[in-house]
Amino acid sequence: MSELDQVQLALGFRFKNRALLRLALTHPSVTQEQGVKLPNTNQRLEFLGDSVLSLVLTAELYCRHPEWEEGALTEARARLVNQRFLAGRARRLGLGPYLILSRSEEATGGRDRTSNLANTLEALIGAMYLDGGLEAVRAFVLRVFEPDLSSGPTGADLDNPKGRLQERLQAASAQSPVYQLTSVTGPDHDRRYECAVFHEGRELGRGTGRSKKEAEVAAALQALERLEHNLHNPTEAGGRARGPGRKGFSSRS
Repeated sequence: MSELDQVQLALGFRFKNRALLRLALTHPSVTQEQGVKLPNTNQRLEFLGDSVLSLVLTAELYCRHPEWEEGALTEARARLVNQRFLAGRARRLGLGPYLILSRSEEATGGRDRTSNLANTLEALIGAMYLDGGLEAVRAFVLRVFEPDLSSGPTGADLDNPKGRLQERLQAASAQSPVYQLTSVTGPDHDRRYECAVFHEGRELGRGTGRSKKEAEVAAALQALERLEHNLHNPTEAGGRARGPGRKGFSSRS
């Protein structure tokens, strides 16, 4: 049995166009190593798969949970498209050994790199969509993402803005938000703290409180509000519209 046959067996999906499968497994380092930049890596398929996955998950969560408000639906989807979560599903499928990498990428642990695994899973979903259509992708997602589709944000999640912000940002980047105390004012018995939260050097929110912790929570809440506002009003965010999937909340534009 060839390696491509083994991948199809792991996915539970047989490609009519095996070239799409091979392309989905091809890491960008391959062309970089060869000194050329050609569209023969999985980056374009990853872009497509990101949006297709988000659509399938959004529709499934919406239909399964009529009792959930928008916030709960958003948080549940954010967890499912988080890079670490996707990499975990890729590991369960055993995709690492089948990635097509450059020698240098493989030598530095590329087969188990979180970003490589997550990106490859998205690229495979994009390839499945082109090869078999939306229903084929939906069947795959339901098989791989159960029972996570049935679990939603708990009360603790919804009352933990810092945790929610970190989870949302980590859907787009491995970097965590950084909180900085910007000022302390008032007499000893009535201190007011101001904190700002940054991600990849960009300020996302600012808040005040009677303790540093309270100020950090306020800053996280403002950051979440701004991210949600920018998602629904992309032209006000200073850039082109982005989908709600893994790349939707990137601080890079």
